[in-house]
Amino acid sequence: MKIRPTFWKLVFLFIMAAGFYGTVLRFTQGLGRSTNLNDQFPWGLWIGFDVLCGVMLAAGGFTLTAAVHILNIKRLQAIVRPTILTAFLGYLLVCVALMFDLGRPYRIWHPLVMRNPHSVMFEVAYCVMLYTAVLSLEFSPIVLERFGLHKPLKIIRGLLVPLVIMGVILSTLHQSSLGTLYLIMPEKLHPLWYSPLLPVFFFISAIAVGLAMTIFESSMSAKHFGRQLELPILQELGRVMVVVLSVYAVLRFEDLLHRGALGLALKPSYEMYFFWLEIALAILVPLLLLSQRKIRNTAGGLYIASVLVLLGFITNRLNVSITGLESAAGMHYVPRWTEVAVTGAIIAAGFALFGLATKYLPIFPAETAAETATQVANEVEAPSLPAEEPALSHAGD
Repeated sequence: MKIRPTFWKLVFLFIMAAGFYGTVLRFTQGLGRSTNLNDQFPWGLWIGFDVLCGVMLAAGGFTLTAAVHILNIKRLQAIVRPTILTAFLGYLLVCVALMFDLGRPYRIWHPLVMRNPHSVMFEVAYCVMLYTAVLSLEFSPIVLERFGLHKPLKIIRGLLVPLVIMGVILSTLHQSSLGTLYLIMPEKLHPLWYSPLLPVFFFISAIAVGLAMTIFESSMSAKHFGRQLELPILQELGRVMVVVLSVYAVLRFEDLLHRGALGLALKPSYEMYFFWLEIALAILVPLLLLSQRKIRNTAGGLYIASVLVLLGFITNRLNVSITGLESAAGMHYVPRWTEVAVTGAIIAAGFALFGLATKYLPIFPAETAAETATQVANEVEAPSLPAEEPALSHAGD
């Protein structure tokens, strides 16, 4: 079979080649030669984006599976499989990214046997490992169906609800604990981002990003894989996202006001500009778009709003992990090109693996998706009919 080169395939090969060079440099010359990190600024792009953002972008897994299997919202069933795939790939790639940032990556297994229950990092490490295992089990029915392994498939399906409950608990713990990591540095993290509510902010924003990522992934799959777009389902996710973003916005600004830091948001500074970029992308513009019915009920409007939410909360994570710490470090951190190349290669690998999975595994069962979409469309669009009057028992009455 002859493979025809296309523009995007050439771009993919270029990104992977650059990432390969960065990988070789990292593991042969060390962090000093492959990054712009130092003792004053030890965490950069590979933690701020690859880990903090990577875990957040995979949050759709626990939100959608909980809605379908625990809350029994069956109309969302059509988008559960691609969402689980996205989450599973996201966590696998987060583990890969950690191997780059750890000074001694061959010791990544140490938390399994060297336990420190007083450490937030220990809790995050254990939760990420356990949740990755849970995601692999949630994803396994797709593989078992593909190869016709009915007996193990029946066993996994019988354990699905307990697995989903465990996944929700683990996700709640480590999504919030990523914010807890920064509670130990009140003198270093800028007041626009440091807050005792950081764990709450990280968890709520993960839910918002999980919804936005589901809309984004569904829209892209419909466009590039020729799948039917489940618009009524995405509209429902858009309405829920409005509520989640509103709760986040109220808590965020109430916290700034309570801590006396709201004035810093109006005082021109390097941090102020990044703060308002984050707020505009994550809250103001998406809420403005989604509050209008004409935009909220269109595929294009939902897609744009979801992209803005994703970009906004990615900016938030980078502000917490990089922008908010630069003043205390007395320096501005700019990633070296090899850091960007490795990150780009990890992202490109994620897209490629998603495409391969959709090609060879039943990620989008056409009949199930079509039936679910039709059912939801009928529920949304069909007018309620008055109940028929009972037939008269006596014609002469």
